[in-house]
Amino acid sequence: MADELRARIRSGALRPGDRMPTQARLAAEFGVERGTVREALRVLRAERLLTHATKGAPPAVADHAARGRGGPGQLPRSTTAALGPRIATAFEQPHVEIRALCLTSVSLTLAMGEPLRQIHAGELKPDRVDLRVLLPDRDIGLAFPAAVDAGGGGPAGSAARDGEVVHRHWLAQRNAQGKVLAHNLLALRSSHGMDVHVEYRAIPFTPPVKLYLLNEEEALFAYYTPVRRGADYGPAHVETFDAEGTEALLFAFDQDAGPRDAAFVSQSAAWFDGLWNTISAPLRLT
Repeated sequence: MADELRARIRSGALRPGDRMPTQARLAAEFGVERGTVREALRVLRAERLLTHATKGAPPAVADHAARGRGGPGQLPRSTTAALGPRIATAFEQPHVEIRALCLTSVSLTLAMGEPLRQIHAGELKPDRVDLRVLLPDRDIGLAFPAAVDAGGGGPAGSAARDGEVVHRHWLAQRNAQGKVLAHNLLALRSSHGMDVHVEYRAIPFTPPVKLYLLNEEEALFAYYTPVRRGADYGPAHVETFDAEGTEALLFAFDQDAGPRDAAFVSQSAAWFDGLWNTISAPLRLT
């Protein structure tokens, strides 16, 4: 019963602010005793999906219950707008499991700010956090960001120097963001006694997409769309092929939103685990 009501909330059939049916109506619908209804509602309140009932009125769907999560047809939003609320929702579970594949971890690092704030404020306290991240290997020739090939024009060696400048900049960002993310999470071991595990592995290709898997419940997917643009790297102005990750539109697939979404979540998890267990290599951020 709790699973069915949770699915209705996650799919948008029951929206934030909606009052739940009365216990009598729910008992009749599911063919159970009122004690069973009360227990199911207690489970959903413990998950913060429902408000506490007021005298004479059933509980309502909590304002944050569908935070960043909607039913079929919900329009995608930028990674900056959509990822943070979903990460915060993931941290409401006792065991938080996040898997990510990305070009750098900048979006994930930014999105982690809200759950960390709530943990330090005493609003959240998961028992265990597991984070696994796949990032491009430092020694491969990235498709993007990369300097545009000058085609032989300009001073000899300038294209190679530009390519090295762009690659060093990406590598510094990859390493810095990854180290900040790991530090912020691992610090919860000593500050809050949490069981936290963070692991990075390197993949031998430029990811054309970014993928976030949250608690085996959601798959969040966005395309890296390469564009040509000029960028300043210190005193050098370089024409590059690059892709904007923080503003990439994030498409959400929810395990409870129907068989199509459930299949996408399952296959995305299998794809990530396949990369992790086969062609990836240990990565130490330095």
